Amino acid sequence: MDLTLATREEDGRAIVAVGGEIDVYTAPKLRDQITELVSKGSYNIVIDLEAVEFLDSTGLGVLGGGLKKVRAHDGSLDLVCSQERLLKIFRITGLSKVFVIHDSADPSVAS
Repeated sequence: MDLTLATREEDGRAIVAVGGEIDVYTAPKLRDQITELVSKGSYNIVIDLEAVEFLDSTGLGVLGGGLKKVRAHDGSLDLVCSQERLLKIFRITGLSKVFVIHDSADPSVAS
């Protein structure tokens, strides 16, 4: 399965809706998207993982790297995820304490 990315701007934040699988083969596509947004001056990014079917350690690394990039500019990288199987990965790895995780896109763009 491939990775789909759809980026939109909303309330001064870049929202990247991700679909498919984030793995060793597709994660560079997401990394490149985050890098491009930061290079264009978008430092408040929301990654919407609602349509993600699989996430491995490479994908977690890309999200962590993205967080470092935006924090270097006093920005934020929030996640939208309500899928228990993905949330479990964030809890097990301790990343649920690192990322702000919303259960829908609405609250994350309202703030």
